[in-house]
This record gives sequence, C-alpha cells and structure tokens, in this order.
Amino acid sequence: MELSNDVVLRPRFSLEFLDAPEKLLKAFEEAGSQTKDFIINRSDDHVFITFPKAKQHFWSPQLHLEIYKIEDQPTILKGLYGPSPTVWTMFMFLHFVVGTLFIAGAIWAYVNITLGEPYIFQVVGLIALFLLWFALYFGGRIGKETGKNEMLLLQSFLYDTLNKGQHIVA
Repeated sequence: MELSNDVVLRPRFSLEFLDAPEKLLKAFEEAGSQTKDFIINRSDDHVFITFPKAKQHFWSPQLHLEIYKIEDQPTILKGLYGPSPTVWTMFMFLHFVVGTLFIAGAIWAYVNITLGEPYIFQVVGLIALFLLWFALYFGGRIGKETGKNEMLLLQSFLYDTLNKGQHIVA
C-alpha cells in the first residue's frame, strides 16, 4: 500500500484471503506473543496493532484490522491506519469547535451588518478561525508525515505475519 499525498489522513485498505478468518486471527495472536516490537490486542474479529508505550510519541499510528467472512465469499481483511483514538477524537473535537464558532461568528457578523453596527471584530474572528482550521489541517498532515515510517513498519509486520502462515492472497 502506497501512502499518497491525497487528502486522506487515515489510509484504508482491503485484502482477500482463502483462509478462514479464525486462522488469520490466530496468526496475529501468535505473532503478538512472539514480538516485543508491537502490542497486538484482539477483540472478536478486530485486531489492533500498536507500538509499546516506550516507543510511542504523540503522532504514533496504530493499525486496526477487521477480519471477517460473508457466506461463501473469501475472507476479507480490512485495515485502517490512524492515530491513537485519543488523538483522533481530540482533532475531531477541535474541528467541530472551530466549525461551530465559525458559523456562530458568521451569523453574528451578518446580524451586525444588517443592523448597521460595526462588524470588524467579527470579520477578524472569522479570519482567525479560518486560519486556525488550516493550522489544524496542516498539523494533521505533519502528524501523518511524522508517523509515516511507523506506518511502514506496521505494514511490514502485517505482511510478515500473513506470509509466515503461508496465507494465500486471493
């Protein structure tokens, strides 16, 4: 999987396998017991691969895998690279706050314009919120770039684990 410069902050991928989902899930459990470089947690059909706390930084990514089978179809492995849920929630919350304040400021500016009141404070606030939104966006892009090497390590570990078990990619 290639990490492009598209507007994708959380890259996704999907793979198909001929093996049963339980076989793939067990392969990740075994790999987790044999490595000290990654922490692997399993919850039902979900596998979370993260770095140990000592190796993590604010922008450290994690890999979330969902492995399932639908009737007679091949087993599907869906993956999602992203920051820790705490970092992602914080960024989404900040985007929501900035967006809400921008809408409120635009309404306030509109009301002042229609009433003939001074509105320079509101316009300056809207410009500041717009710049803050760009700062958040570029902060996320910088974080993605900072975690790129770790994403490649996670990807390498994923494929090594799948190749050790001789899992056939359909």
